[in-house]
Amino acid sequence: MQNVVIAKPYRFVAPHRGKRWWHLFRPLLPLYLRKSHGVVSVECQGVERLRASLAAGHGIMLAPNHCRPPDPMVLGHLSFAVGRPFYVIASWHLFMQNAVQTFLLPRLGVFSIYREGSDREALKTAMQLTAEAERPLVIFPEGVISRHNDKLNNLMEGTALMARGAAKQRATANPPGKVVVHPVAIRYFFDGDVRAAITPVLRDIEHRLSWHSHEPLPVEDRIAKIGSALLALKEIEYFGVAQTGSLPERLERLIDRLLVPLEAEWLKGRREKEIVQRVKLLRIALVPDMVAGALAESELTRRWRQLADIYLAQQLAFYPPDYLSANPTPERLLETVERFEEDLTDVARIHPSIRAVVEVGEAIEVSPERTRSPDGDPLMNSIREQLETMLAASAARSRRP
Repeated sequence: MQNVVIAKPYRFVAPHRGKRWWHLFRPLLPLYLRKSHGVVSVECQGVERLRASLAAGHGIMLAPNHCRPPDPMVLGHLSFAVGRPFYVIASWHLFMQNAVQTFLLPRLGVFSIYREGSDREALKTAMQLTAEAERPLVIFPEGVISRHNDKLNNLMEGTALMARGAAKQRATANPPGKVVVHPVAIRYFFDGDVRAAITPVLRDIEHRLSWHSHEPLPVEDRIAKIGSALLALKEIEYFGVAQTGSLPERLERLIDRLLVPLEAEWLKGRREKEIVQRVKLLRIALVPDMVAGALAESELTRRWRQLADIYLAQQLAFYPPDYLSANPTPERLLETVERFEEDLTDVARIHPSIRAVVEVGEAIEVSPERTRSPDGDPLMNSIREQLETMLAASAARSRRP
């Protein structure tokens, strides 16, 4: 399990407002992306849409999809393209990883939000910074990294809450102003030899499974075989035997095996449909007593085990069952193998020759009041529609022969 839950008292981390570190980091950004994430180039499209909103003096939120760890840094190229630094809202655990990150993130305009409880300071800061219209605010509405570029997770409505709060402040300002949201589609393309890149990873995973190498098989078959084995191992761990049925049925069954007993214990039953929301509610219930430090060692150990089960359930939900059907793209092959390795070791190795395309969508004006709809939040629906359309179009438009 990655270190995403911090059992320490939360302290809000505010962003620095200066531009000095933004300027200093500019020449380092390409090197960082290449060395740390294998991203060798970033192309920004639709920049004129963001420039127009900046010129109009609007409060601006940027709502990107979140499929890979370097997404926030890739957006740095967009900030340099428009000549304006961004504020970024990020999970508090990212500030607790190492001293360099703790020092650098706030100086690059990043501020924290606490996912294991209420964080009014983060919400207040997000609304205030957006209403001030000094620079755009980046918020990832999926809330977590998906590792799949062709499928959006459920979008969290906190984005709309913050946008409308900022719109109310702007509407009562003198003179009054507007808040807009620009969906931003981030798509990655792998321009190297994907089979050569993932073969060493597959070989290492097969070794961990005590298998002989299956290199004579096509990589698609090797990936499917490994995925089936890893799922069966977890089913044996939690059910006692490997399960039968279709892949979607087996995944749903295992996720419920992990979460339903915990929801019964901590929440008096299941309250949400979407996996990220289910995970969030359970963490909110589990973590406060751990932070307080008054639990017996046996109970603390039990809760860490429960948090590991919650983490596993979320990771399982991020494997789209049909992702490798019908001639999968190199990116889908790479993303799946990266997730295998990350879930087994907590770290996915770097694969060079990744090209990023960032496209800014049309501005969506934010009303201070929510329009009720049986189909969900209209603002979030508009964000999703634009993101899905841009991601699909970029896949067809930007792939090189």
